[in-house]
Amino acid sequence: MDLNAHILIIDDVVDNIQVAMNLMKECSYNFSFSTRGAEALSLIEQSPVAFDLILLDIMMPGIDGFTVCKKLKANPKTKDIPIIFLTAKVDIDSISKGFSVGAVDYISKPFHAEELIARVQTHLQLHRAKKLLQANNISLETKIKTQHQRLLTELEENQKEIIWMLTELMEATSDETGKHIKRVAEISALLAQHHPTLSEEDVDTLFHASPMHDIGKMTVPHEILHKPGRYTEEEFIVMQSHTSNAYNLLRSSKRKLIKAAAIIAHQHHEKWNGKGYPRQLKGEEIHIYGRIVALADVFDALSHPRCYKKAWEMDEVINYIVEHSGSQFDPALVDIFTQHIDDFKEIALQA
Repeated sequence: MDLNAHILIIDDVVDNIQVAMNLMKECSYNFSFSTRGAEALSLIEQSPVAFDLILLDIMMPGIDGFTVCKKLKANPKTKDIPIIFLTAKVDIDSISKGFSVGAVDYISKPFHAEELIARVQTHLQLHRAKKLLQANNISLETKIKTQHQRLLTELEENQKEIIWMLTELMEATSDETGKHIKRVAEISALLAQHHPTLSEEDVDTLFHASPMHDIGKMTVPHEILHKPGRYTEEEFIVMQSHTSNAYNLLRSSKRKLIKAAAIIAHQHHEKWNGKGYPRQLKGEEIHIYGRIVALADVFDALSHPRCYKKAWEMDEVINYIVEHSGSQFDPALVDIFTQHIDDFKEIALQA
């Protein structure tokens, strides 16, 4: 919890502002508030303290929340402030529009204390992690050349630490488990190790970046993410957005591991035959990192229980991978998988 975080609440109903502040009073955050969009934009521009998070109502007189969000994202000084929409509008069009204008999340009214606190804490920590990455980038650029290699090593270690911190957050808020994340990392590294065109650096990169493959699930509403039954068409669209949301979060980094994580998060649901998502990439249009993690993720997910299914028998899992060679999975990777099947089974059977 970031006790020094400064949160701005924008809502034309004062009672809603008071309720939100009361629900978070134990968190010891610093609060500011505004009841109008134009007033809020002026407040943000003139505030001597940068805001760490904005809770923004959609339906307001004058300038609505969507417009306020667009203006903030267009301003270089405010574009990185995470914005969570507070709204009674829970239709898929409103949710999709909220993400498209730059929001990181939305919370439906009336508020539930646990959800509000959890989502605010998650995005404050993500924002802090992103600022740490930016600070490390600036620090690296200012160091003299004789320190260059040492700082690169130190920065890479920081990236690894940040990645594991973010995956711990993901584990706490999604259906992923730490053991699943660790196994996917090991399976991905093993596939890369036996791939003829990949280097030891690629193996290391995949091991450390693949844990971020589902980081975007933190932007998916809790009730959708943990739904035990089949998704509706609208719910599946929201679920699919976790790939693009993660990419948008990570893509601005120029650092190796975060760049790799952005590619993996964006492409690990693409399929060899072009029928995956979000961009329907086909064959080698899909980055090799995305192809590797796609197989590793499915292999481990089928091998273990989830809230919506039981674990498959190992022979069933292997048959599925083989049967979907050339359709869902890269045939060359399936060949590697079958040639070293005992090694992959050993990883999957880890408790």
